[in-house]
Amino acid sequence: MSDVPALAPEPDMECAAACAAGWHGFDIGWERLQERAYAALRTGDRKRAARLFRSAWWLAISSLSRNDPRYATSLANAGMAAWLVGNYALARRHYARALRLWGAVPGWVEDMTIARRARSSLFHLRMEAKHWDTYQGNLRHRARYFAREAATCLDAATHGVPAFFRLYDRWRGERPALFDDMRKSLGAALLLAAWDPPTTTA
Repeated sequence: MSDVPALAPEPDMECAAACAAGWHGFDIGWERLQERAYAALRTGDRKRAARLFRSAWWLAISSLSRNDPRYATSLANAGMAAWLVGNYALARRHYARALRLWGAVPGWVEDMTIARRARSSLFHLRMEAKHWDTYQGNLRHRARYFAREAATCLDAATHGVPAFFRLYDRWRGERPALFDDMRKSLGAALLLAAWDPPTTTA
């Protein structure tokens, strides 16, 4: 299967919903490249995984701002790509730089725009409207929690040791249905490829 459509996805229901919410094709393309890279990694296809992680990195360079947490994730995952082909020194440099960039993520979380969640009933809409500050506070707290786990994984990868969390395993369950900054934040944290890198003495 070609990897090119992930860079500029063919129109589908998800893309239509994302664009209606103000996202761009590269936002969905970025997620899909990371997901395909993980799928390749899980099946043992290291070359394909590395190629996909590098493609996502180039997409980030061309499309994402430097303060977007997905940019730091893309750099880290380029580190995983380097690790997969045996370039451990480059991998650690990528992870170290990504960790430095990740230091800005808590501030980004505080400033992110969160879409309203209630969709099921008038009661839920009213409750959300009445307690919107609390709703937002809870979501930001959750985003900060995942950001801290991601930082721990980045730090571990920088030192060439296995990470402690299985971030991607939670992406499918945690991924918001809405296309807002909360989804970008969780994508950055949970699509981070810093889990169980091969140990080396290089």
